[in-house]
Amino acid sequence: MDVLEFLIDEEATMINAMEQLDKTSTKILFVTKRGNFVAALTDGDIRRWILKKGNLDAKVKNIANYNPKFLYEVEKNKSKEFMKMNSIEALPIVDDNMNILTVILWTDEEVELKRNLEVPVVIMAGGLGKRLYPYTKILPKPLIPIGEIPIVEHIINRFNRHGSDQFYLVVNHKKNMIKAYFNEIEKAYKVDYVDEDKPLGTGGGLSLLKGKINSTFILSNCDILIEEDYEKIYNYHKKENNLITMVCSLKNIKIPYGVIEISETGEIESMKEKPELSFFTNTGMYIVEPKIIEDLEEDMPIGFPDIIEQYKAKGEKIGIYPISENSWMDMGQIDEMEEMRRRLDAD
Repeated sequence: MDVLEFLIDEEATMINAMEQLDKTSTKILFVTKRGNFVAALTDGDIRRWILKKGNLDAKVKNIANYNPKFLYEVEKNKSKEFMKMNSIEALPIVDDNMNILTVILWTDEEVELKRNLEVPVVIMAGGLGKRLYPYTKILPKPLIPIGEIPIVEHIINRFNRHGSDQFYLVVNHKKNMIKAYFNEIEKAYKVDYVDEDKPLGTGGGLSLLKGKINSTFILSNCDILIEEDYEKIYNYHKKENNLITMVCSLKNIKIPYGVIEISETGEIESMKEKPELSFFTNTGMYIVEPKIIEDLEEDMPIGFPDIIEQYKAKGEKIGIYPISENSWMDMGQIDEMEEMRRRLDAD
């Protein structure tokens, strides 16, 4: 990996930094000022800024850590010991003028993904998938293949790699095909099926899990992939003592037209040529406390966002966990499904 991929100028925006972080697997950038190394910026720094309602147009210099870890070139032989002691996975090596000469990555084979996320996962897999017609005329949405395996198996495999081995699929449309598929494949996890006799929405189906889940669980739609550290999201949820934590993705949309604002007198107040809007959107993944299941009325259709609104109105603590735009893949529509296929084929 080229050193330049790790470098970002302190005058760049936070959104620029998030886009660049997506290109590095280490989730850290090294900040420069007139070419010299001055600070470090991690995905955690950005997340904390967002959660404090910081401006999305903020510059890197408003967020970065100006007391970064580094070693001089003469100390390079101590890098692995230094990284282990400071729990860092990327370390800049600099000269006497604070120019970064190289970046040492912690890539020893013995460093493996921790598998500590022993949390049940509920996947809403009962929808008709109307937006993916005609694919869903033949297959239920969860079984639509992305590459060699269905989307729902991609989702399960990601959670399983982090340690989850208990999955509940809320099924309805073409449910026997879904059950047949998972009954036939070899798997290192357990799948239980929750049958909806009638459509209950993205939230109502949880009422069918009464008495089955009594711990914090993860809820996911069956058409999304989140490329993030699930354990970090779970730990954040518990630390904040949230009832529900919604995983939200940054979304950047460029308006392809000049946008005009008009004054009360009908005159042009301002003009913006092809502005870019940045906001956070719901990905369809949540960390949820079991109280939600027990409180639900049985056989009552309701969307999970509506459940969130009800608890917000009662003053319950509902949080968000922000992720970058490239950390979320959604196949809810045909063009998005093809983009998901392209990205997974490239991995």
